[in-house]
Amino acid sequence: MATFNELNIDFPIVRAITEMGFEEATPIQEKAIPLVLEGGDVIGLAQTGTGKTAAFGIPLLQSINAEDEFVQGLILAPTRELSIQVSEELVRLSKFLPVSVLPIYGGQDIERQIRALKKRPHIIVGTPGRVLDHIRRKTLKLGQLNTIILDEADEMLDMGFQDELEAILGHVPEKRQTLLFSATMAPPIRKLADKYLTNPKQIAVAAKEMTVPSIEQYYLELNEKEKFDVLCRLLDMEGPQLAIIFGRTKRRVDELSEALAKRGYFADGLHGDLSQNQRNLVMKKFKSGQLEILVATDVAARGIDVSGVTHVFNFDLPQTPDSYVHRIGRTGRAGKEGVSFTFVTPREMSHLEHIMKVTSAKIKKRRVPSSTDALEGKQRYSAERLIQTVEEGNLKEYETLAKNLLDEQNSVALIAAALKLMTREAKDVEVNLTPEAPLRAKKKEKNQRRSGSGGYSKGGAGRQQDGRRDRRSGNSRPNFQDKKRSGTYVAKKK
Repeated sequence: MATFNELNIDFPIVRAITEMGFEEATPIQEKAIPLVLEGGDVIGLAQTGTGKTAAFGIPLLQSINAEDEFVQGLILAPTRELSIQVSEELVRLSKFLPVSVLPIYGGQDIERQIRALKKRPHIIVGTPGRVLDHIRRKTLKLGQLNTIILDEADEMLDMGFQDELEAILGHVPEKRQTLLFSATMAPPIRKLADKYLTNPKQIAVAAKEMTVPSIEQYYLELNEKEKFDVLCRLLDMEGPQLAIIFGRTKRRVDELSEALAKRGYFADGLHGDLSQNQRNLVMKKFKSGQLEILVATDVAARGIDVSGVTHVFNFDLPQTPDSYVHRIGRTGRAGKEGVSFTFVTPREMSHLEHIMKVTSAKIKKRRVPSSTDALEGKQRYSAERLIQTVEEGNLKEYETLAKNLLDEQNSVALIAAALKLMTREAKDVEVNLTPEAPLRAKKKEKNQRRSGSGGYSKGGAGRQQDGRRDRRSGNSRPNFQDKKRSGTYVAKKK
């Protein structure tokens, strides 16, 4: 691995990187930064969590002339969350540079954005729809733009932003540097690159480099109606500091977060129907630790980078291998360890096998825990916390009271009472969850073209976004007979 000092990066940026705690570049950074600094067009194939923001952000910042008060760099991202995340990282990287970065996205007051644009930022990070809106209002002028970056281009196309992307690319100077970053090189991405990039150099993080060895990956085979009780048992056994639970639809996220709250967990949901203020509030609580569990859809979770996420639960099997990698990549970040659990119904096993084959993931089978396992797990976790508190010390102000209690009570009974107080009491509350139709791998998926990154070409199943269904895919809602057969189930705490 190369250090950042070896990549011809200016000192103020290296200083900021060092303060952020990084010394060595990731594979995508080591490959991309020198090429981007040369000034030519570049295609980078890399997953989320590989450090691609710094891979394009560092050379972009280095190219900015702070004395020129116009937009010199434009970064397009698929979601508000990712736009905010990218802009925040650029701000950290430019700590010792006189460079201004402005995120613009839908859901935020447009008049406020217009006032901010009048201050002439050097770099804009935004979603395609809102960026195009400002271009048409003539509140964003890109006539002197030097660099445009398409981040997670495959996601932007999957979310239906192709027309917006092409319109924006039609408003930027022909003489420019274009960088395209994507998890895959599916045909639509290749077509876009051929049309708008000039003799691009392509780099890729190989599949083996995209694996996440710091994440222990497990799957549990169980019936749909068992999922919620098993989830609660795992949460009790594992005692996650922060956890993200993925549901396939907005309805699932709402029902699941409400059910968890009823059972006594500090949980809330995140999906596309929430207002920006609601989303910001949920994320603020999650980052500060006020929430221990975030329930989210794939789209809502894009760009979320919260340190300290120890567990990821795939309550519903992800639609695509790419989604699986994105999901579990929310944990095990910055070299820390993480754990992921994926729930699979018997009819979905072929789809899980497809995910394992495409991603080369080693997902181990784990038996479904019993209620006894959950109780033992909770007690063990409480005992560990008790011992940790003893080892940390600072107990002098409690020692006199402790001695008095020991004179009056049995020591074993006192410790047992302390453990009981520390152990989450199970709430026997009934919850209703609407079943989701199972996912099954299609025959045509076996013949999908592999990209140079070890990825795959997305089929119709990958087009579902945040609960919206593609009628051409086989993943529509259950028909009347399916509903009649499955019904709405009731999960009871055992």
